Amino acid sequence: MQLTTHFSSMTKVDLDQIIVLEQLANAFPWSYGHFKDTLASGNWGLCLRDGEGQLLGYSVFMPIVDEIHLLNLCISPFAQGQGFALKLLREAVRLSCADKFTSMLLEVRVSNQRALRLYEKFGFVMIGRRKNYYPAPHGNREDGIVMRLALSEEEYV
Repeated sequence: MQLTTHFSSMTKVDLDQIIVLEQLANAFPWSYGHFKDTLASGNWGLCLRDGEGQLLGYSVFMPIVDEIHLLNLCISPFAQGQGFALKLLREAVRLSCADKFTSMLLEVRVSNQRALRLYEKFGFVMIGRRKNYYPAPHGNREDGIVMRLALSEEEYV
């Protein structure tokens, strides 16, 4: 049986649920203030919910001229492995194309092989590496892979 889902724009009202999911899913989660400041500064977010309104995942984006930067994409640990990340990414790309952005950029931890596979499968290509970009356990740092997806309205809308 296919789970019914729907998308909504992220608002401050969503942040209490988002921060719980963020802390469950990430070893180095964003803070409540980080999400609040990100939305207040003109960035936008997208929430994915099931038919009962339960938050399954979210993504946060920063528009920069003709590019959109994917800042955060997170799926609840209880909903991972069911295609929700791909569904959320597809919708984000569709909306970005509709808003006439020409490319999407992101950074991903080198250790996040699951996310790297998702982005590569979707068509993102590696364009760089940020040395010591992310915090890691025991006070260490980890590199970030910079990826880019060329957006074409005909392909995604």
